[in-house]
Amino acid sequence: MASAADNRRGIAFMLAAVTLFVCNDTFMKLAREVYPPGQALALRAAFALLIGIALVFAAGEGDRLTMALKPHVVLRGLLEAGGALTFSWSLGLLPLATITTINMATPLIIVALAVALRIEAVGWRRTLALLVGFVGVLIVVRPGTDTFSAATIVALISVLLTACRDLTTRTIGAEVPSTVVSLTTTILVGLVAAGYGLTEIWQPLWRIELVYLLLAALLVTLGTFCIISAFRRADVGVISQYRYAAVVLAVLSGYLVWGDVPDLVAVLGMVLIVASGLYTMHRQRVKPDSNLKIDRKQAVATSADMKTGP
Repeated sequence: MASAADNRRGIAFMLAAVTLFVCNDTFMKLAREVYPPGQALALRAAFALLIGIALVFAAGEGDRLTMALKPHVVLRGLLEAGGALTFSWSLGLLPLATITTINMATPLIIVALAVALRIEAVGWRRTLALLVGFVGVLIVVRPGTDTFSAATIVALISVLLTACRDLTTRTIGAEVPSTVVSLTTTILVGLVAAGYGLTEIWQPLWRIELVYLLLAALLVTLGTFCIISAFRRADVGVISQYRYAAVVLAVLSGYLVWGDVPDLVAVLGMVLIVASGLYTMHRQRVKPDSNLKIDRKQAVATSADMKTGP
């Protein structure tokens, strides 16, 4: 388990990351009103690449660029590329608050994947919380209604890819700098987006939306660095709950920029997802503490037996 100082550091990085990502999503959604998803993502990645290279050398970590070829670093970048492209595609068609809320199912997917891969065991309480969270997702996406569309399905695929990305982040060794991981991700996102862009009709570059993409590149680069740093040393169960601040920020941004106001049904789904995620994270913290207490009791009992033995 991480130390209290590492967890506080992780929480700070997580809050910074979600704020930067919501602002990035806002500028990307504005740009998507003109640019198709592949073009928008490729242009953002081009700007982000320049920023990422500058960050690597500013941190004095240029000699570690070869670590970008490590399999887990590449895998994380590919998962991020798939998640970013699917997210960008659906971002242009869904309200910001809706797609952000769907994305908040990521921690629930992480736990479900951890169980499926036998990385972690889950009791009945967290199983029930997961079911409640998925009910919340169903309420938000509303299958079978007019609000359910291909964009909703693509957004759900993005959530799955993001969850796999976060699990992969935990497997990257501490010797690989976050700046190198972030730069690798940016390059792979750009390549995948440019490849997808070959199927699109690109729009003229020189317009105000290009400035939005430049700002988005700066925000997403800093946000990626923060999210990588958050997961590197802190306990996932402690810091993951703070990503739910993004829901409030997205609702506020959606209202201020587009005048979007979620209806009561959507709000109910948001509440269920957030509540389920928070409880799941709470149980992840409680369980290790309980096991630690049990281990201490067993150690005390063993010590007493040794003292009173023959």
